[in-house]
Amino acid sequence: MILFPNAKINLGLYITRRRDDGYHDLSTCFYPVKWRDILEIVPAHGDTTTLTVTGRKVECEPEKNLVMKAYRALDSVVPLPPVDIYLHKVIPDGAGLGGGSADAAFTLLGLNELLQLELPKERLASIASTVGADCPFFIYNTPMLATGIGDIFTPADIDLSDYCIAIVKPHASVSTREAYSGVTPRLPSMPLDMALAMPVESWRDNVANDFEESIFPSHPEISEVKSMLYDLGAVYASMSGSGASVFGLFPASRGDILADELNRLFTVCDIHCSPLV
Repeated sequence: MILFPNAKINLGLYITRRRDDGYHDLSTCFYPVKWRDILEIVPAHGDTTTLTVTGRKVECEPEKNLVMKAYRALDSVVPLPPVDIYLHKVIPDGAGLGGGSADAAFTLLGLNELLQLELPKERLASIASTVGADCPFFIYNTPMLATGIGDIFTPADIDLSDYCIAIVKPHASVSTREAYSGVTPRLPSMPLDMALAMPVESWRDNVANDFEESIFPSHPEISEVKSMLYDLGAVYASMSGSGASVFGLFPASRGDILADELNRLFTVCDIHCSPLV
């Protein structure tokens, strides 16, 4: 069985409160995009489950990969036979695009189908939540408002099919610790769901990512990417998650030439361009 775990972007991201347990409450909207890894799951050739990773380098041992954590989480609920899993990484790590979480969620979806477990998505999402806070989003893979620590989801009525997206990941790395260390929690001036209900053309002045305020001064190359996307004609641009990728929304009519423009401008960055649905 072959699956294609996809990335996500954050439409707005507000850090609203520091909790007593040390985590932070947030408000954001996850939106799926077509930058995809490749995941294959087949019956095991041996007696144990294996994971083979190719493509982009992943800075963790296979046993610590979220794919294996997802397998073990499902195995603790429904005993599983051994399988061989092959993961080809295309989505860059450390980009705020949720690639690892997508791989984990699609592992659950693939095992459920391959082994005919017939678990409903609600059950899979519950299992996915034990692997990572944002993993359940990829079980449903539709626009979702997220609150709590990013683990409470509400369907979002957002349609961006009139737009295409450009994602640029500069060669910068932002740790989660660094991202949160410079943020002062506060409520946004306008609730995110209300801001996103406005025309996309108004998002530039009404939808923000709180992490930009702390990350841009120490990583000016990320801020520069955002400026360059606006110079290219983006209707809206923002960092995704805690970085380091930045995305821009462009009219769908620009799709045919946008990829060439990105390749010309961002010669040392990872880039992606595709229609939105």
